Amino acid sequence: MKIAVTGSIATDHLMHFPGRFATQLMPDQLDRVSLSFLVDDLVVRRGGVAANIAFGMGQLGLRGILVGAVGNDFADYRSWLERHGVDCDSVHVSEYAHTSRFVCTTDDDMCQIASFYAGAMSEARNIELGPIDTRVGGLDLVLIGANDPEAMVRHTAECRQRGLRFAADPSQQLARMTGEQTRQLIDGAAFLFTNEYEKTLLENKTGYSADELLDRVEIRVTTLGKDGVEIVGRGIERIHVECATEAVKADPTGVGDGFRAGFLTALSWGLDLRRAAEVGNLLATYVLETVGTQEYSVDTTEFVKRLGDDYGDRAAEEVAAHLAS
Repeated sequence: MKIAVTGSIATDHLMHFPGRFATQLMPDQLDRVSLSFLVDDLVVRRGGVAANIAFGMGQLGLRGILVGAVGNDFADYRSWLERHGVDCDSVHVSEYAHTSRFVCTTDDDMCQIASFYAGAMSEARNIELGPIDTRVGGLDLVLIGANDPEAMVRHTAECRQRGLRFAADPSQQLARMTGEQTRQLIDGAAFLFTNEYEKTLLENKTGYSADELLDRVEIRVTTLGKDGVEIVGRGIERIHVECATEAVKADPTGVGDGFRAGFLTALSWGLDLRRAAEVGNLLATYVLETVGTQEYSVDTTEFVKRLGDDYGDRAAEEVAAHLAS
């Protein structure tokens, strides 16, 4: 499958607060919060949801087509992604703005407070999918990830216009987008990705019930944190897949991106939804076990063994056949 991954491309500035945000936030003072958290660690990593997902696909051998806008400071990042199997030929480079920046602090409970500077991302609204579709000889799926809101709406509309299958993944941008924009993003989607909190927020924003949403999308994929993932859709029985076993919880940033990368890659191999969720869960665990969203590497032998340990020999055999090819 040829999958275009649209969305943010950013630099992550990740910090750790040695305490709990919950003890510092006073419920009766939330209308005038003024807090500064003294952190004990800072790492600067490559990130952005689209780049993270494309990188994860590359780890499993699928060459994802990255679509987004960056600044002229992107050269080193581009080289990194291309070395790890990502097609960067459809990335737009701004003449004026810097690449987007994500600044995030994580506490001891793995809760996070973050800010995002858009920068060059605002120019993603100028990107057309048609030339990309032509360049690669036809797109099988377009993932519409968190991005400049106008770009997300435009990409979705263009997918409908051109008859391209698309996956809606509004994630962090749900908080910013209007109900009408959100409805435009999901109608006709082959897949709708959210986490559990975003699921409720999306229903509130759109005014659609869970059943009404399933009238508008084919498959709904909801990640449930430590409880795994739920998949529901038209004419299919509910699927629930438990999380893969992690060796350590290092940093939750980008875990959802890892899941999407594994899930979509497994679908591109022709595997079913349950198996795709298992692959997604395991790749998400690789992200959780490292600090940074692209600091892990997949060893095929180890990946297959871990998959078998968690999901059985049949799962390992099916996935091994594709990783070896």
